[in-house]
Amino acid sequence: LVLGHGARRLHVSAAYRAKAKVAMSRFEPTSFINYDKLHSNVEIVRKRSVPIAPGFLQLCFICVDGYSTRIFSPQSGRNILKVHSVCRLNRPLTLSEKIVYGHLDDPHHQEIDRGRTYLRLRPDRVAMQDATAQMAMLQFISSGLPRVAVPSTIHCDHLIEAQIGGVKDLARAKEVNQEVYDFLSSAGAKYGVGFWKPGSGIIHQIILENYAYPGVMLIGTDSHTPNGGGLGAICIGVGGADAVDVMAGIPWELKCPKVIGVRLTGTLSGWTSPKDVILKVAGILTVKGGTGAIVEYHGPGVDSISCTGMATICNMGAEIGATTSVFPYNHRMRTYLEKTGRGEIAAVADQYKDLLVPDEGCEYDQIIELNLDELKPHINGPFTPDLAHTVSEVGAVAKKNGWPLEVKVGLIGSCTNSSYEDMGRAASLAKQALDKGLKCKAQFTITPGSEQIRATIERDGYSKILSDVGGVVLANACGPCIGQWDRQDVKKGEKNTIVTSFNRNFTARNDANPATHAFVTSPEIVTALAIAGTLDFNPETDFLTTPTGEKFKLVPPTGDELPARDFDPGQDTYQHPPSDGTSLTVDVSPQSNRLQLLEPFDKWSGNDLENMVVLIKVKGKCTTDHISAAGPWLKFRGHLDNISNNMLIGAVNSENDAVNKIKNHLTGEYGGVPDVARHYKANGVSWVVVGDDNYGEGSSREHAALEPRHLGGRAIIVKSFARIHETNLKKQGLLPLTFSNPSDYDKIRPDDKLSIKGLKSFAPGKPLTAVVTHSDGSQETLELNHSFNETQIQWFQAGSALNRMKELQH
Repeated sequence: LVLGHGARRLHVSAAYRAKAKVAMSRFEPTSFINYDKLHSNVEIVRKRSVPIAPGFLQLCFICVDGYSTRIFSPQSGRNILKVHSVCRLNRPLTLSEKIVYGHLDDPHHQEIDRGRTYLRLRPDRVAMQDATAQMAMLQFISSGLPRVAVPSTIHCDHLIEAQIGGVKDLARAKEVNQEVYDFLSSAGAKYGVGFWKPGSGIIHQIILENYAYPGVMLIGTDSHTPNGGGLGAICIGVGGADAVDVMAGIPWELKCPKVIGVRLTGTLSGWTSPKDVILKVAGILTVKGGTGAIVEYHGPGVDSISCTGMATICNMGAEIGATTSVFPYNHRMRTYLEKTGRGEIAAVADQYKDLLVPDEGCEYDQIIELNLDELKPHINGPFTPDLAHTVSEVGAVAKKNGWPLEVKVGLIGSCTNSSYEDMGRAASLAKQALDKGLKCKAQFTITPGSEQIRATIERDGYSKILSDVGGVVLANACGPCIGQWDRQDVKKGEKNTIVTSFNRNFTARNDANPATHAFVTSPEIVTALAIAGTLDFNPETDFLTTPTGEKFKLVPPTGDELPARDFDPGQDTYQHPPSDGTSLTVDVSPQSNRLQLLEPFDKWSGNDLENMVVLIKVKGKCTTDHISAAGPWLKFRGHLDNISNNMLIGAVNSENDAVNKIKNHLTGEYGGVPDVARHYKANGVSWVVVGDDNYGEGSSREHAALEPRHLGGRAIIVKSFARIHETNLKKQGLLPLTFSNPSDYDKIRPDDKLSIKGLKSFAPGKPLTAVVTHSDGSQETLELNHSFNETQIQWFQAGSALNRMKELQH
């Protein structure tokens, strides 16, 4: 019966499959969707079995985790082996398992154990945003390969600063960033990478409109790549070095993810939006509760959510540390595919629907139940996206904690919430205010997600309504969400509140002001709060006052899921790569302060790491924003030496509770973190960083790993890591290590010296040790864990994953 989950697909006729040769996108007519291969791989995995020697009996599946097998010996009457891998998967599979295992490089022999083994995968495509694409393409150039092995794209969305308005800001960005845009354009042309020009829109919206489809596996050099899960895709955020592996045709490694099921019942209605689902889940799981897992939404409530709404939920799954998030294929996805000109993909997906939904009776590692009928509008923050409040209670909480109640700015858009539906629902509220003679009390900005969205909401009148109520329409780009905001209304250090429909609200992320209290919520609630001008306004119960003194209450927002007249594509902003780019050149000037060719990192010496100083012992939350800030630093993302001047300048030093002020143990003086690191490197002194829980949460930016490596770092020792950052550190030849006993964090002092022992016998699953020498000469030994597999150990020994790739080529 279980095998029938796959067998049902056998009725798809060979004649139909011959007709159903469907391109992955209109931009790549010779690259085809291969559901047959996906199905075949899943069936291979389902039917695998463990060879059992004579006299042994496979007794049963153990129900503790659902995925282990005990081997029982009749002679001895005892269990003699517990097989940790899922050696026989003829059981109902989750959707996540189907898509992930369907992309295995070797489905016949791959060891599969959720949460333990590393999978070697073959993703279908790669996407890169311009800030991370610079380093990714520089690494690809260093590989010496002539052309990418899978369809790949570059998207110019991160380097456009919000100042005045969309048209002028875009023109200025093209002028300021011309060198970088020319590099990315020429590199894309030479190596076969599609190039979306500045003004095209945000990478994740472009992917949803053009490249994501049910069952695809896509990796992207941005942490919000999971947005594509709204179309039933497995889309995973990675660092640039991972993207290089896939573009080079090398199997990509991922620790076999656990699967968290979120079962939705009921129906979204009124003021409650898709954003409230993930805001609620973030409050339940916290910023690290999804680490190492795919979040899979299912249940009857799914059908009440639009495709772009599902994308919103998956997008912000990055804020709970999830590997990615995904929804099962349904009629909302089919309609979106048809509306975005991909009816052929919808038709073939319909034929393989059993492959694109979870099997009935599949098991999850954790289950969360959400009744959408009971879900209330939420607003999360400040300073962390998992501090959840209902909109009805946030005012009282703000008063109790001394958070500013006046809303200075409301900002809607971003890759999380910039769909046609989002803009329509916000416009429905703005029109109600305008009809009563009201405008926004707070400043109000609107960021369209793509050129297609911008053109369509302009055609359909939404842009005019939002502008008339006091809004400023910004460029089709990330803008304030990533700190690209030339904010002028408050001074740095001035306490204030902003509300956004973005995804992150870390300290100083949006405007470089650590005193800004940023809250994330739905575009509808942002619009209502911008009109009211105060955080304690609850649109479900509270009244607004018109200029004539009339009291009125906003009617719950409404908006079409998709435009009735189809989308207006707007301007054509895509550059196709030529079929052969070998004769083209990519120039990087040695005098450039924006771009710098990479030099290989040094190999491991073959010895233990001895007498390393503690560069900084970080206190509390340390995101990739703390390690490698964005905002004005984005302009140096293609120049490793220059971008390294922002390394850890936002991290709090446990010694003095200060940022960017650490002791130089060679001179005895205090200085900035990058300056002290450079001084150590110049004097041949290796160093380590000591950190707290969930170190490196947030962005996928590999600069947070490249910079410590470039400035002489050897190891990062913490209580726990965020997934992407831990992988990025390994890729660059650093040692990401965790305390076996988290309380050992307290035993390390800023003036200690550390030696890491056991590297000569470095092996998967075998702990290392740190010998800590205190300033008084006393020593103690701490056990350190790691998650390296054999391939990753080779990266460390070679000096980096890129170095190892070159060794294999030779």
